[in-house]
Amino acid sequence: MGRSRRSRRQRPPPLGLAVVAGAALLAVVLGGLWLFVWGGGEPAPVDLSDRQLVARGEILYRDHCASCHGADLEGQPNWRERDENGLLPAPPHDATGHTWHHSDALLFDVTKYGSTAVIGSDYKSNMPGFAASMTDTEIWATLAYIKSTWPPDIQEIQSELEDTRQQ
Repeated sequence: MGRSRRSRRQRPPPLGLAVVAGAALLAVVLGGLWLFVWGGGEPAPVDLSDRQLVARGEILYRDHCASCHGADLEGQPNWRERDENGLLPAPPHDATGHTWHHSDALLFDVTKYGSTAVIGSDYKSNMPGFAASMTDTEIWATLAYIKSTWPPDIQEIQSELEDTRQQ
């Protein structure tokens, strides 16, 4: 009897158990990749009804954006024409500009990384990235403030555009 007990302890686990364990590990790894690489980067919709978020965004806009984009989101003069250095001036973020034509994800990326890093080296502007000075939550709050200033019809159009981009 002692011999049969010893041989049972030395047997490798059944092949089926190893396959199941390997499949489970693979599922965990792929799930993590999806969450952190492919799925985790998608923004949650900006909640304009969150008054605290919008109020925080207004302060952040004044601190980080107003010096270029204007206290009233009006942008710089002649924002569609390159200046003497070949750079595009800061566009307005109010309804007269083109900000509302873009997805939340693009607006977030341009704010975080800068326009040249996101759009390409052909698009030359003074827009820096704010990754080192603003958290992701602060960037989303700033975007919430900007979007909250748009008239309801512009908010609706941008929201519909956002919906079609996510399909």
